[in-house]
Amino acid sequence: MSQLDVRRVNFSPEADARLKRLKGATGVTPNLLCRVGFCLSLEEPSAPIPGQYPPGPRDINRYTLTGEFDDLFVSLLRQCMHDQNLDWNTEASEQFSAHMNRGVLLLAPRVKSLSDLMELCPNSTGPNSP
Repeated sequence: MSQLDVRRVNFSPEADARLKRLKGATGVTPNLLCRVGFCLSLEEPSAPIPGQYPPGPRDINRYTLTGEFDDLFVSLLRQCMHDQNLDWNTEASEQFSAHMNRGVLLLAPRVKSLSDLMELCPNSTGPNSP
């Protein structure tokens, strides 16, 4: 089984701007926002098109993005690519980065405050959870 060869993810200028706005609106760090966005992107029926996300000013280390859940994110990507008949060996790195970028762009219009973010994660625990 081939590993995912991504050390850093570059974010497009638009995704970078949205991450800044989301962090300001929610107080949540970009890496956590990217994790939620990545999952939103995986839910989309079509694969993201890597060329739609031009290089921008922000690079984030992959482990910072995925943390202790790296294996889970890689497995989710692998399953999504399998379902979409994409080749892991030639497209995984580009798809990983494209899902991170598209995820931020999908997340941004849905989140204006921390409570909006919490609604996207209904099974999460927080200060007001029973």
